[in-house]
Amino acid sequence: MFRSAIPYARPGQVIGLFGGSFDPPHQGHAHVTLEAMKAFGLDQVWWLVSPGNPLKLKGPAPLAKRLRAAGEVMRHPRVEITDIESQTGTRATADTLAILQRLYPQVRFVWLMGADNLAQFHKWKDWRLIMDSVPVGVVARPGDRISARMSPAARLYGKYRIDGHARHLLGRAHAPAWCFVNVPMVDVSSTEIRTRGGWGDEVLPE
Repeated sequence: MFRSAIPYARPGQVIGLFGGSFDPPHQGHAHVTLEAMKAFGLDQVWWLVSPGNPLKLKGPAPLAKRLRAAGEVMRHPRVEITDIESQTGTRATADTLAILQRLYPQVRFVWLMGADNLAQFHKWKDWRLIMDSVPVGVVARPGDRISARMSPAARLYGKYRIDGHARHLLGRAHAPAWCFVNVPMVDVSSTEIRTRGGWGDEVLPE
């Protein structure tokens, strides 16, 4: 469940950060979270439910509604649902990471994202600073890697890519470092749910 507080982490832990609008959250998000935790050897994953995506013109549903729904969809003792960006007043990932690294100087963070995010990563504010600050774990649908692998970020940081066989070492690597992992995906998306009018007052299982 969601708790409105900065989460606790012990020194030396590896924390995956999974950011997004979660508008709405669904089982696909939960599935990616658990697969990333297993693949990259993460001690915890924190969902960073954003007040708003700077790359989207239209705002998401109210933050409180998305946090409540996220807490219902993602129930795991090693996953925290947070409103960190709301508390810190940050919107851009690079700014949020900088604050977290100051708050948790002895914790290792890994930024988690989908292959579609990597394909447009070069459009993010200070994206190279993100790559240079923390390892990045990319979760990809099988066969959904071409656009991501051809992206500016993948090309510029190609020599820092960790082979999939060593993916469990990503959290202990020094940035820049990134790794692809292919996982079966749950066939659902937030956009699809909104389009069919399923984002109501009740939390959807899928």
